[in-house]
Amino acid sequence: MLKTRLYEAKREEEHKKRSDERKTKIGSGDRSQRIRTYNFPDNRVTDHRINFTIYKLDSIIAGNVAPVIDALMEYERQEQRSAFGTID
Repeated sequence: MLKTRLYEAKREEEHKKRSDERKTKIGSGDRSQRIRTYNFPDNRVTDHRINFTIYKLDSIIAGNVAPVIDALMEYERQEQRSAFGTID
């Protein structure tokens, strides 16, 4: 009986952990949940997921998206490092 309760508690804990992780990655789909803002008067692009802002909107629209991609990749690297406990 105790073994069953412990198993169920552990299973529920894992399910909640996966659910929370999935929710943070996917989001709620709510319209107010912004991913990126393009501000033409200020020539600014802001990625709200990683708190990244660059004042080169004209360049981004022209196809030079490398700075945004690099920032996203660096953020992901930092997330992976912190998940493994090796923060630089």
